[in-house]
Amino acid sequence: MEQNQLDRETISCSICLDLLKDPVTIPCGHSYCMTCIKTHWDGEDQRGIHSCPECTETFIPRPALKKNTMLAALEEQLKKTGLQATPADLCYAGPEDVACDVCTGRKLKAIKSCLVCLASHCEKHLQPHYDSAAFKKHKLVEPSKNFQENICSRHDEVMKMFCRTDQKCICYLCPEDDHKGHDTVSAAAERTERQRELEVRRENIQQRTQDREKDVKLLQQELEAIKHSADKTVEDSEKIFTELIRLIQKRRSEVKQQIRSQQENEGSRVKDLKEKLEQEITELKRKDAELKKLSDTEDHNQFLHNYPSLSALSESTHSSIIKIRPLSYFEDVTAALSELRDKLQDILRDAWTNVSLRLTEVDVLLSEPEPEPKSRAGFLKYSCEITLDPDTSHRKLLLSEGNRKVTLMKQRQSFSSHPDKFTGWFQVLSREILTGRCYWEVEWRGGVSVAVAYKNMRREEGYECLFGCKDKSWALNCYQNSYEFGHNSIWSSIPGPVSSRVGVYLDHRAGILSFYSISETMTLLHRVQTTFTQPLHAGFGVLRSAEFCKPK
Repeated sequence: MEQNQLDRETISCSICLDLLKDPVTIPCGHSYCMTCIKTHWDGEDQRGIHSCPECTETFIPRPALKKNTMLAALEEQLKKTGLQATPADLCYAGPEDVACDVCTGRKLKAIKSCLVCLASHCEKHLQPHYDSAAFKKHKLVEPSKNFQENICSRHDEVMKMFCRTDQKCICYLCPEDDHKGHDTVSAAAERTERQRELEVRRENIQQRTQDREKDVKLLQQELEAIKHSADKTVEDSEKIFTELIRLIQKRRSEVKQQIRSQQENEGSRVKDLKEKLEQEITELKRKDAELKKLSDTEDHNQFLHNYPSLSALSESTHSSIIKIRPLSYFEDVTAALSELRDKLQDILRDAWTNVSLRLTEVDVLLSEPEPEPKSRAGFLKYSCEITLDPDTSHRKLLLSEGNRKVTLMKQRQSFSSHPDKFTGWFQVLSREILTGRCYWEVEWRGGVSVAVAYKNMRREEGYECLFGCKDKSWALNCYQNSYEFGHNSIWSSIPGPVSSRVGVYLDHRAGILSFYSISETMTLLHRVQTTFTQPLHAGFGVLRSAEFCKPK
């Protein structure tokens, strides 16, 4: 039974849903009853484009139909084995089904509705539409319950016209009375017009959908960039605070050790002096006892006899060392440490204010972008510390000043090999990722390309790896007497005062990139308004030297 059902589905026509009759195969490979596909294409003759009902592939002109002999043979074989249509008792119309309008008594389920007959037909009663030429031009559609809506309630005629004045379907008699003088056309013509409008609306919706999908993708990249930046910053802050704590603990240990060492040295000296003074006290008390004993002698002769034998009192060698002074030993150390603590508190307070300011400046998604600053002081609010990444540096570039400066050398530098290195051009990218609002300034000598670029730009030899020559980088080239700006190999000369210092402002979310000449005044050289799809890195291409410098 399951095999027969599979075979039936295999050789069924998707238009009439019955076994293929006179099967033909059209150019896309799908097969239909010859009568079914002819009827379907007859309805499309007016458009001049014929389509496959199953895969919707279109054909111009209308293809010729040829019998599929293999399917015809299979059809005959299955008929001989007794394969018939699904038993009728399984095809009765239920409450949710469209019933056949021709059946009497218990109605069967309709498999097609005819727009000309305005009736729905079961498989049995639909057969004349396939067999008789009288029904050739009838239009068959999926079963529908709403055919009465196609009948004019006033004239009891099929409504095949459309009144544009009243925006409703009418029959051919309506223009003679209720719709007299109105703008009327055939329903088919109005459908064609509305169909074109519908296609335009669909195109607009599809375009908006694509735009929103791009926006969602950008927001997802923003989320990933925020997470990456936050994770990296937390990791870096933990390292920095750990180093600070370790440094303070080291200094605490050193101060404690020095205090104890000094305590031991001074205590030892005081103990030695104390012991000597105690010995002197003992000797003085012994002398005093002798003198007292002699003083208590009542015999004058004995007193005079023993007096000369008393030894003279030696002079103290320590009394001059002892000075009376306020008790102040290590209190000066405490005072010095208190002063250090106060200075550190001031530094940490100022630094924390700066850190808090940077935290509040982190972009909030979907908020209104802040306007571009109007003064240099406004730009300096977004100043950021940028360093160069040795892993990206060309081998002839020397990094110095804490990796903030790059200089072109005659000899290759002893850098370890890395897949991120530029190999064809004297270029280098920053270590830091730029995603929010940033401002930095560059001092240059001998010519420089001041650039921003996506991390995934190519690094090999070739023109496409030069800053500004592909869609992954933007570059301002600074020469001794001129500027030029490049992106995606489109270069333009930039007028403006040439200065050895250039300022760069980036608002990643707003898609703003601006370059300024910095001297006594701040002059806008070039401004880009675009959409950045990835986080950016600052970059240099040098002919002599360039450096990320602190604004002055």
